[in-house]
Amino acid sequence: MLVLCAQTVFAQKFEELVKTPPMGWNSWNQFGCRITEQLVREMADAMVSSGMKDAGYEYIVIDDCWQRSRDSAGNIVADPKTFPSGIKSLADYVHSKGLKFGIYSDGGTMTCAGRPGSSGYEFQDARTYASWGVDYLKYDWCHSEGQSAKASYSLMRDALFKAKRPIVFSMCEWGSNEPWLWAKDVAHLWRTTGDISDCWSCESNWGSSGVMQILDQQVKLRGYSGPGHWNDPDMLEVGNDGLTQVEARAHFGLWCMLNAPLMAGNDLRSMSKEIAQILMNEEVIAINQDELGRQALKWMDYGDLEIWLKPLANGDFALGILNRSDQKISFNKSLQFTTYDTDFKPKSYTYKIDGDFAIRDLWNHKQLGTTKENFKAEIESHDFILLRLSKK
Repeated sequence: MLVLCAQTVFAQKFEELVKTPPMGWNSWNQFGCRITEQLVREMADAMVSSGMKDAGYEYIVIDDCWQRSRDSAGNIVADPKTFPSGIKSLADYVHSKGLKFGIYSDGGTMTCAGRPGSSGYEFQDARTYASWGVDYLKYDWCHSEGQSAKASYSLMRDALFKAKRPIVFSMCEWGSNEPWLWAKDVAHLWRTTGDISDCWSCESNWGSSGVMQILDQQVKLRGYSGPGHWNDPDMLEVGNDGLTQVEARAHFGLWCMLNAPLMAGNDLRSMSKEIAQILMNEEVIAINQDELGRQALKWMDYGDLEIWLKPLANGDFALGILNRSDQKISFNKSLQFTTYDTDFKPKSYTYKIDGDFAIRDLWNHKQLGTTKENFKAEIESHDFILLRLSKK
């Protein structure tokens, strides 16, 4: 007699968690390993008091360096010096503010900062995170030599699902294994590049890149992004020291056009009024959070000047004009066109803008006429004009 032994296969992720790109704050870009539970509590307070929570930001995510060791049973232990009250207490505080709590680990044996990784402890760590009330996991890829990225990330996906707490799963393997080709059913978002640097255009010798370099790597990936599965060009540098205010605005607008997760990386406690206005511009955020979820197309490339186009759910379009150069550019062109979009399989789309579209400036919240006439503007160096074109 043949006896078949049933074995549960978890191989799935929690659906419906991020139908639009997640919005929140992460500790790494500004603070690196200089994190404490008091700092995280203050960031949660600032997210509420600044108005960011009301603008749609909801995740407070601690990055690397919160963990110190494992106990005799193999359970992950927070650093007692910097997180003396423990992670569950911190998560409870974040939840008390009406926010969600995120944490960091690594698919290798150690994290990038040399703290304990989750390799070999995936199910144990997932149970621990669930018991702490974690809502979001950023999962890195350091010290993973000899491992299969797809297998390792799928294993943590299954562990999170078995732990039975809906947790957003953010893959951070830097695009090394082309995750856009296979990660749709594994994670809710996946990094497409190495780390972002706090600069407009630069590259480091250890793999980080400036805003423009990362932007260029997104152009051919747009067909893989959509509701519940997002390309992630890394976190925001808006409000940090390396970008001018104009560059920070362009960075934010471009990330909204890319459907990027909007994870602020600045010190929320001390951001200027101008930076707050960028991060909480509701009309620009609406472009990022549009339910159609289609990543922007680089429609026209004139070298230093680019035109980006993003179709929206109600038939409107977001249109951005980027000046990459170090000089002001005078723009005087028709915004009327018909173009074809073949990136989203199995269907292609035809986009048409004629003279019946009203033009709205999303940075200055002003109507600017219609597409019947040429659109004219003086575009400052490193600026990004962002328009909404609406059928009249």
